[in-house]
Amino acid sequence: MNQHALSVQDLVKTFDLGFLGAVPFLGPGITRRFQLKGIAQRVEAVRGITFSVEPGEVFGFLGPNGAGKTTTIKVLMGLIHPTSGQGTLLGAPLGDAQARARLGFLPEHPYFYEYLKPLEFLDFYARLFNLTHRERKRRAEALLDRLGLTYAKDRPLRKFSKGMIQRIGVAQALINDPALVVLDEPMSGLDPMGRKDVRDLIFELKEQGKTVFFSSHILADVEALCDRVAIMARGRIRSIGGLHELLTDAQSPVEIVTRGVEGAPREALAALAAQAREASGQQTFILESDAILESFLDQLRAVEGARLISVIPRRRSLEDLFVEEAAKADAADIQAHEGAPA
Repeated sequence: MNQHALSVQDLVKTFDLGFLGAVPFLGPGITRRFQLKGIAQRVEAVRGITFSVEPGEVFGFLGPNGAGKTTTIKVLMGLIHPTSGQGTLLGAPLGDAQARARLGFLPEHPYFYEYLKPLEFLDFYARLFNLTHRERKRRAEALLDRLGLTYAKDRPLRKFSKGMIQRIGVAQALINDPALVVLDEPMSGLDPMGRKDVRDLIFELKEQGKTVFFSSHILADVEALCDRVAIMARGRIRSIGGLHELLTDAQSPVEIVTRGVEGAPREALAALAAQAREASGQQTFILESDAILESFLDQLRAVEGARLISVIPRRRSLEDLFVEEAAKADAADIQAHEGAPA
């Protein structure tokens, strides 16, 4: 049986903000909450989520601010306990010490001992894994070189920029040669060169058979890196799957560019399209979906002197999906609250 690199099942995490005479009510399909003048006193940051990450894959964990991503990651790392639900890390229950020794983690807002220099800092973390002095030194120097920080090895961390802190944070997450790497917003604060370095490093980790789980708001990086993604909004998983599966839609528009289509034939083709325009001697037609593509092309072939320049499916972007799922989650929550008893 395949052992998941990471999994959660029916995970719920609730934060109590105080009672203070609040009026209780039950929201549909969720645990008990309390409300005082429209302000919830018990907040569900994570609402019964279930997903798994397979060994060797790069998995993107996406969602708007406040979606519950960092809370979920903190539960997985054993930093906070779930209200209910269960999970595994490298085949062991959450919190298992042996499994955590094979884990590398970079939090969203890392805070490190600022008086340490990079080699001292990495040596400190490497000691937690009982590595020999020689191995600690070898790994620390290799990671500083790989992340472009060798030039700053004699500089204390308090003199590091935000991007440099992010790079040294990635280095500490890799110091134990982990089987599973969890990165919460690893591109934060990085310039384009830094982002490229981290992207390349994630590709290298995948080639080495490592599993990488990371959250990010930089959707172009997610599209370039990930085998699968999960989109979270309002504490729930809204979409999960491979990018091709999630972004391929039979109703996606199709752009057709032609030459030599004038007068009545152009008007007839424009009537089949959602949009039509002409510029620089070319005609561009946008079909609402590929359902009418064949009939459009059949009619185009019948036009004397017409030339087909291109047929381009317009696949929706990850940003389109992200915005769509966040909007649906907002609408569902508003509808649920409006339907809740006062």
